[in-house]
Amino acid sequence: MMLSKKTKYVLLAALVLGLAVIYVPLLVVLLNSVNSDTTFGWPPSGFTLEWWGRAAQNEGVLRALLTSLQAGLAATAIALVLGMMAAFALQRYRFFGKDTVSLLIILPIALPGIVTGIALNNAFRTILGIDLGLFTAIVAHATFCIVVVFNNVVARLRRMGGNLEEASMDLGADGITTFRLVTFPMLRSALLAGGLLAFALTFDEIIVTTFTLGAGLQTLPIWILDNLFRPNQAPVVNVVAAVLIVVSTVPVYLAQRLSGDTASGGRL
Repeated sequence: MMLSKKTKYVLLAALVLGLAVIYVPLLVVLLNSVNSDTTFGWPPSGFTLEWWGRAAQNEGVLRALLTSLQAGLAATAIALVLGMMAAFALQRYRFFGKDTVSLLIILPIALPGIVTGIALNNAFRTILGIDLGLFTAIVAHATFCIVVVFNNVVARLRRMGGNLEEASMDLGADGITTFRLVTFPMLRSALLAGGLLAFALTFDEIIVTTFTLGAGLQTLPIWILDNLFRPNQAPVVNVVAAVLIVVSTVPVYLAQRLSGDTASGGRL
């Protein structure tokens, strides 16, 4: 389709404007994390790493970081196992209600976070009689992380087909050997990409966490929310926000690179 020069300029301007709306505020957060002015006047009056040093010594931040890492890694591990199993079941087998099961697996990521949080809170406390804590937050995060892994693995299984696995079993390999030597190497990058995306998703999640994390525990996003309007904590909040930006961006970038690895059949 041929576009006039004027149309191209308009589309380019719209693209630049859209990207600016998204990324300029993030850039401001990064700059304020090294801004020597505690009132964050603009432009920055100087450069300092003092706030990063304070953040590294802040016990609340360190505890919140540890909680975020524990919840994120555990939820990602659960999602990798269950998401891969669900993907194999729905992609390689036919059974009654297959489409319904697929919808139920994908649905948690489409539901509003506050609905999921309230539902899980009621389920844990009222139905199951479980006190809220780190375990309940991990289970809650895993419910939507499974979707990310599931989608990545299903997409890779569709591209792979079943010819190589059938050839392996025709040559005498059993199911476990075929999975270990044929299937898993081709799925490895899809699993890693799904795991990275799941970790990024759970690391900065706040709504579901608010309803499922026990009293006395905080993740980094919740710590930011609790300290956002405290003037003496404002510089440290900017540092923690900058860390979250990096922690969320790097896994997404790596996952994008890995998901695009189709020519090699998923080899790293």
